[in-house]
Amino acid sequence: MIVLSCNNLSKTFIVDTILDNITFSINSGEKIGLVGLNGSGKTTLFNILAGEISKDSGDIYVQKDLKIGYLKQHVQIQSDKTVFEECLEVFVPIIEMEKNLRELEKQISIEGTKGETQKLNKLMEEYSDLLEEFSNKNGYGFKSEIKGVLKGLGFSDEDMEKEINKLSGGQKARLSLGKLLLEKPDLLLLDEPTNHLDIEAVTWLEKFLKEYTGTALIISHDRYFLDNVVDKIFQLENLTLKTYNGNYTEFMKKRKIEMELLKKQYDNQQKEIERQEEIIKRFLSYGGQRYIKQAQSRQKLLEKMKKVDKPAADGKKTKLKFEPKIESGREVLKIDEVSKSFDDGVLFKNVNFNVYRGEKVGLIGPNGIGKTTLFKMILKKTYQTSGDIALGSNVHIGYFDQEQENLNPDKTIIDEIWDENPDLDYYQIRTYLSQFLFLGDDIFKEIGDLSGGERSRVSLLKLMLSKSNFLLMDEPTNHLDIDSKEVLEGALERYNGTILVISHDRYFLNKVTNKIIELSKDGTEEFLGNYDYYLEKKNQVIEDYEEEETKTKTQMKIERKKEREKKEKEKERKMEIAKLENLIANEEEKIKEIDALMCKPEIYDEPEKVQDLAMKRDEVQNRLDMLYEEWINFTESS
Repeated sequence: MIVLSCNNLSKTFIVDTILDNITFSINSGEKIGLVGLNGSGKTTLFNILAGEISKDSGDIYVQKDLKIGYLKQHVQIQSDKTVFEECLEVFVPIIEMEKNLRELEKQISIEGTKGETQKLNKLMEEYSDLLEEFSNKNGYGFKSEIKGVLKGLGFSDEDMEKEINKLSGGQKARLSLGKLLLEKPDLLLLDEPTNHLDIEAVTWLEKFLKEYTGTALIISHDRYFLDNVVDKIFQLENLTLKTYNGNYTEFMKKRKIEMELLKKQYDNQQKEIERQEEIIKRFLSYGGQRYIKQAQSRQKLLEKMKKVDKPAADGKKTKLKFEPKIESGREVLKIDEVSKSFDDGVLFKNVNFNVYRGEKVGLIGPNGIGKTTLFKMILKKTYQTSGDIALGSNVHIGYFDQEQENLNPDKTIIDEIWDENPDLDYYQIRTYLSQFLFLGDDIFKEIGDLSGGERSRVSLLKLMLSKSNFLLMDEPTNHLDIDSKEVLEGALERYNGTILVISHDRYFLNKVTNKIIELSKDGTEEFLGNYDYYLEKKNQVIEDYEEEETKTKTQMKIERKKEREKKEKEKERKMEIAKLENLIANEEEKIKEIDALMCKPEIYDEPEKVQDLAMKRDEVQNRLDMLYEEWINFTESS
């Protein structure tokens, strides 16, 4: 069933056409990725669909009573409420319903003292209907649902009690996403929902969206996320929209074939045009009425020919090439028993790993674990509490800072690059800037006026010109569109220096890295492969058969014992979950019994008994909430 469709939708801002005759439809339950270069009109389309701006022409058909939820990329929440209280706003109708139930209980109690009356029967009927609706809308479990969503998005129990005005921008963005998911709209419009989420939270969101019964249209530069969530791709390019069935990888395969066919058609047509023009030129040179008429006839046919547009293959892509000035020693970085503490506790400890020449290492871990702090220690911008950090011989570091603090907001783009590279002449600087898509008067823009993507390109150009042999890169793909990410990936794959990169972009980690280091509070763990390999090892999907064959009987016996112990713990965990589920079922049954008693007219002849039952019900509900909390903790520890 179609929930929303657009026909010949167009939008122009002053003289710039953003969308031109866009036509598409969205079916119920579909998960669709909306992709395109930065500035192609993706967010404009979302704003039109959400009713925030008007269309210039075309028609939008929306299913009757369709509830649309819109997550904007940049969110500014200002509130004195706590995180949990803000989420409670979603359930105000249920909270009001609960208040009405309590009020009805009081009225029934008072009316019950008069014996069975028509008013009492009416109140009882109203109470029964409202109670059923309250139960159907998860009235008993919405608080646990809030906690489940917030924890999934990376909020701790302590975070839930924090005042919103004291949250970081990233936390506010996650809160907005959490509220929207709790609202359960029929159609979700998500603009870069994985921004500000660590890998664990993105994985949770993927699972949530795959199980979500509603429909979702998602703008995202996270290709791994799109692969795992969407079943269709809308591509916005050259003001128009094309539809491709399948996830992002399938879209890219189809797109590649499509571009190759277009290039072949374009090349063949150009050859034919050249051939015809040569014939026309020859006929005209012959002179004579007959040849002139032939030339004119061919010229008319040529003018009527429907021209194939030149494919925009690599025409407007950044050209990146990183080249180390000198080769470093074999051992580039050695980190030994490093820890970092602040007044409020330990950030991490027992950090141990080495980086060798030519390695491309991904550093991963949850938000706030200290990955950027570790980078700053390597750069000597801050110091470890204990342990040693040593750079090898001839190591020259180039640093890409996700906050781009190394850029001067008051400088123009050309001055920012030239001041760092005074040996280059004006022509060389202009050439480099044009390769990074800074053309014409763009080079005189001030850094402070640039978008996130433009700043990233300036930082990458500075890094490229630094000729460093050890690149420290903190979230280099943030703010880059998919095309720019692919250019960066290609450059880093070809780079023969050493890389240590912090990234939540799993697709990027898969393409670029050959070693993953996972940072936790208690230390580090190494995985000699890309992100998919890391996942396989973490989930124990693939076993290392070669190691298994060389193991001694004693080693195998020890491992089997460990496996048995692990299975025993898992069995105990499952038994505990089953036990909790039985207790939950019992408590829910008690609530039903109390509610059934309170629905009987004769009970209200004894007001004290009604009061006792209401108090008992509150006690049972509190126990039930605690049991749900325990159940969530056990299920999340799997």
